[in-house]
Amino acid sequence: MPLRLFYRIFPHPILTLILVVVWCLLQNTITLGTVVMGLILGFIIPITTAVYWPNRPPLPKPWRLVNYLALVMWDVVVANIEVARIVLFKSNAAMQPNWVVIPLDLRTPEAITMLAGTITLTPGTVSADLSADGTALLVHALDAPDPDAVRDDIKARYESRLKRIFEE
Repeated sequence: MPLRLFYRIFPHPILTLILVVVWCLLQNTITLGTVVMGLILGFIIPITTAVYWPNRPPLPKPWRLVNYLALVMWDVVVANIEVARIVLFKSNAAMQPNWVVIPLDLRTPEAITMLAGTITLTPGTVSADLSADGTALLVHALDAPDPDAVRDDIKARYESRLKRIFEE
């Protein structure tokens, strides 16, 4: 099947795959009927919404996204433990919440959105604002005695990987 025909049938193949998986998770079972219904939804929804996505975001290296998602899931687990430790064992006076400005090397809206979402999903941090020109992200950290370390960690762990996924 030529690539052009494939994208005509499946305008957003990753969305199709996600819809099938989410449908199976919502049904809490994996049977032939559940998978077929997921495929039907994964076929119909992207086609009917394709007109709202005229410029499909390029994803030149989608396999790197799997590694990124695994890293984020691991970081969410670790951050949950760290936040629980902070809440249970650290006094309010000892906590050092801080605002951290993260200068962005990312330029594509999809990559910036993914970075902001990742930061917000990770317990203990939340993305608060994006500068008007899209060159800096404002992040609040629950306990950050060294805001520069938080900034450097976010840039090294997340931004550099997203740059390789979306912009190389």
